[in-house]
Amino acid sequence: MKKIGWILVAGIISGCLVSRNQSAKTMNSFDTQGHRGCRGLMPENTIPAMLYALDLGVHTLEMDAVISKDGQVLLSHEPFFNHEISTTPNGKRVTQEEEKSLNMYQMNYAEIVQFDVGMAPHPRFPQQKRMRVSKPLLADVIDSVKAYCTSKNLALPYFNIETKSDPTGDAIYHPLPAEFVDRLVQVIQNKQISNQVIIQSFDPRTLQYLHEKYPDIRTALLIEDNDSRSFAVQLQQLGFIPSIYSPASNWVTPLLVKQCKEMGMLLVPWTVNDLSTLQQLKNMGVNGIISDYPNLFAQLK
Repeated sequence: MKKIGWILVAGIISGCLVSRNQSAKTMNSFDTQGHRGCRGLMPENTIPAMLYALDLGVHTLEMDAVISKDGQVLLSHEPFFNHEISTTPNGKRVTQEEEKSLNMYQMNYAEIVQFDVGMAPHPRFPQQKRMRVSKPLLADVIDSVKAYCTSKNLALPYFNIETKSDPTGDAIYHPLPAEFVDRLVQVIQNKQISNQVIIQSFDPRTLQYLHEKYPDIRTALLIEDNDSRSFAVQLQQLGFIPSIYSPASNWVTPLLVKQCKEMGMLLVPWTVNDLSTLQQLKNMGVNGIISDYPNLFAQLK
C-alpha cells in the first residue's frame, strides 16, 4: 500500500471513526443477512422472501432498489425485467433478447406490478418456491415487515438497501445519484426507519451524496470480486470511511479483518452459500455475512 494512501485514509479515520464506532455498537455482534430476502428459497426481492427470511431469524434484510418512471421506489436487482424470473402480463416468459427493453425507469409502477416474478422456475436456484408475486414498492415492504414483526413478536430487522445505479445508466435506467438517493431516503424517513437502515452501493456517487446530505444513515461500500484496486485506493476514491465494508467473499483475509477493525468499519462479505465457507469466514472474524440461503445460519457455531 502506498504511503499517500495511508495518509489519506488516516485523515478520513480521524474525522469519522467515532461516529462509525457508535453505529457499529447498535448492530448485532454477528449480522446474518438474507440476500434479496432469501433468494435461494423464495422469489428474490419480494415481500414473501423478506417475511420468510424473518422466520429464519435473519438480523438484516438485504434488498435492491430501483426507480420507476413515476418516481416510485421499488425492489428489483435490475432496472429491467430479468428473463430468468419474469413473465409478462399476458403470460409469456420474458426473453433475454427483450429484457433490457422492459426498462422500469420508463414504466409507471401500475404497469410494472402487472409482471410476475415468482412463477418461472429459477435455473440457478432449484429450491426456490414458485408463486405468483410482483415487484413490490419499498414502502409496502417496510409496512409488511413491521406488521409481521408485530404479529410474531419479532425485533424489527435492519434494512440493507442497495442503490442499483451506474454512470452508464444515468437518465436511461435510473435517475442521477442525488435524485435516486433523495427518493430512497424520503421513503425511509416517511416510514421512520432511518436508524434501521443501511444504504449500500457499488456506485460511490450515491454513497458520497448520502454521506454529505444524510450523514446519520449508515453506508456500506460494495466491492466486486474482480476489483483491481487496492483496499486503500477504494477508500481514497470513496473519500470517507463507510459504516460497513462489503466485499465479495474472496476478498476476505485475516489482514482485511484487522484493517477493517482498526478503521472502525464492520466487515460483511457477500454472497456466501455453503456452510463450510460461512463457518470459515465467521471464524476469521467478519462481522456478518450475506447469503441466499439464510437457513444455513442456524448451523453456524
